[in-house]
Amino acid sequence: MANSEKAKRYFRKRVDLFPLLSKMKLWPSRAGTLHGIRTIVEKGNYAEVTTHCNHVIILRNSKNGRVARWLRNKWYFKVCPVCRIPDWKLEKFSRSVFSQHFGTDLRNG
Repeated sequence: MANSEKAKRYFRKRVDLFPLLSKMKLWPSRAGTLHGIRTIVEKGNYAEVTTHCNHVIILRNSKNGRVARWLRNKWYFKVCPVCRIPDWKLEKFSRSVFSQHFGTDLRNG
């Protein structure tokens, strides 16, 4: 493997949910299924997320909600067969590291 394939991605632990979803493009459902995100449309403190399997989810921006916690801890039970998330994306997701004092905080400016 090349160094770029083994590289870890470091993120701050307490970042807002919308930039995190925009970067990862993954959505863990309550049932534990990991979906791929097609589009994210931010509408103030809310966002409309559309998955590749055409589910539309309206959500609030949160740093410590269920989705943010599941993404930080990399919790999911299965991958959605309709979304067809590629293996390289799952490997990249598994290499991401969330640290309290180190990593990008996903701000635009």
